[in-house]
Amino acid sequence: MSTLADLLADTAVAAPESTALIDGGPEPHRVTRAELVARVLTLREDLRAHGVGEGDCVGVWLPNWSESLVVQFAAAALGAHVIGINTRYGVADVAHVLDRARPRVVMIAHDFLGLDLRARLRDAVAEADAPAPAVAVVTGPGRPPADEAAAATYDVGAGAWVPTPPSGAADPEALRGTSDALAVAFTTSGSTGMPKLAAHLGSAVATHARNVAAAGGWDAESVSLVVLPLSGVFGYVPALTAIAAGGAALLEPTFDDGLVVRHMAEFGVTHLASADDVAGRLMESHRAHGGDLSRWRRMLLGDFYGKSIRVAEWAEKETDTPTMGIFGSSELFALTSFWLEHDPAPARWRAGGRPVSTEIEVRAVDPVTGGPAPEGEPGELQFRGYNVVDAYLGDTDGALRARSFTADGWFRSGDLGTVRPDGAFDYAGRMGDSIRLRGFLVEPAEIEVRLAEHPSVARTKVVGVTVADDTKAVAFVEAVPGADPDPAELRAWCARTLAKFKVPDSVHLVEEMPTTVGTNGSKIKAAALRELAVQLYATEVTR
Repeated sequence: MSTLADLLADTAVAAPESTALIDGGPEPHRVTRAELVARVLTLREDLRAHGVGEGDCVGVWLPNWSESLVVQFAAAALGAHVIGINTRYGVADVAHVLDRARPRVVMIAHDFLGLDLRARLRDAVAEADAPAPAVAVVTGPGRPPADEAAAATYDVGAGAWVPTPPSGAADPEALRGTSDALAVAFTTSGSTGMPKLAAHLGSAVATHARNVAAAGGWDAESVSLVVLPLSGVFGYVPALTAIAAGGAALLEPTFDDGLVVRHMAEFGVTHLASADDVAGRLMESHRAHGGDLSRWRRMLLGDFYGKSIRVAEWAEKETDTPTMGIFGSSELFALTSFWLEHDPAPARWRAGGRPVSTEIEVRAVDPVTGGPAPEGEPGELQFRGYNVVDAYLGDTDGALRARSFTADGWFRSGDLGTVRPDGAFDYAGRMGDSIRLRGFLVEPAEIEVRLAEHPSVARTKVVGVTVADDTKAVAFVEAVPGADPDPAELRAWCARTLAKFKVPDSVHLVEEMPTTVGTNGSKIKAAALRELAVQLYATEVTR
């Protein structure tokens, strides 16, 4: 099987001076394949010297810098794997990743957007029940390395160091010879309210990148715009796909819509895989300021905010760019499927699509009986193939894996949809109550657990409502008898440990939760609370 290290070696041997990565931002910089290989091999030896070997984990707490992908390939060349850590993560999120992934090294961004990641890491290490990692301090493209004194301040118990700059050219064949192993893990929401860490083999990543490239028309002239975080599967897969095809990935560390549109013209972006909120901002910026998007070939669009139809119409009518809806997840890879140009619009703008490989199988199963879904009715979409999660980090007893698969080996996606006779499928929605907040799928239970830890809260329920094309997390709270908690203080309580995007937009006190009684006991009626949340927002708007 071709490993992830083999994938880089193959493309570097074929065209060493071709551009592999473009660091965006105010001062863009191109990285050739030869330069990328030299950086990867140098960092591989750094990681080896700091104890990273086969089966170990490296945490990548970096924005969309080329160094993020250097770390990925360097770890893979050691038989190790990476776990991306979003720069928005709060202390509780990072502590959970440390507990589950137990990284030997964490690569951390120094002085990025004024974020104090150093303090967050220190607090997370104190909270976690895991060995402290060594810390590699990364300053980012075009900036000098941190000095020893600055790096030393990141030491959380296992030392801190600065990556060695490459000293010259390197042979890409030196990347080969690594056995296939887990290469990357992505955080994803789980029924417990805390993220699962879904890990994939390097051969699966390489296979998927090549299959997506073939299905989506990536080639050696392609430039893939990557705005979503590389720490997530929706940013990661388009970047790896561009590299696999012999093209380039344009990495934007922050989202300045005007600058990104200018970069799309300057670097000849051909492919954009994005959420509809990001694409919507690019649409508005292009309409306002213009820009040459004549090389743009294809947009693969996720409908997270209900804007996909409007954005797709703009792309096709005003820029002549075919737009297709997609499907994927951390456990199945992003771009597991998408529609093709010959599929009719507007149906091809909706979620679902055609699997990018015949090796990916999908079926729709009746969630109640476990048999085939009734004709014309959606069932749970279940998958089998190389793209399916290979392991969950920290799943020592196998419980997560057992819950995620059927007895006959199919992965339970938790999504509803219908499968067409030709193997394509239409996505209908989530089976559960997960909320999409700022592009991230969040389990309400995680927010509820934090609120319930407050001494004045007796019971709580969090629901999601859509207001002006934006999803809001709304928390309802029953107070402990005799207590009168301040909603603003409860939001601040959440903000102390949760990522900013997980803090509920509003908190409302209720005397008693609406409940329904079933054979398994009473349950809070989430639907009734959603209706109440919509009414409360409507009341605020009319004031």
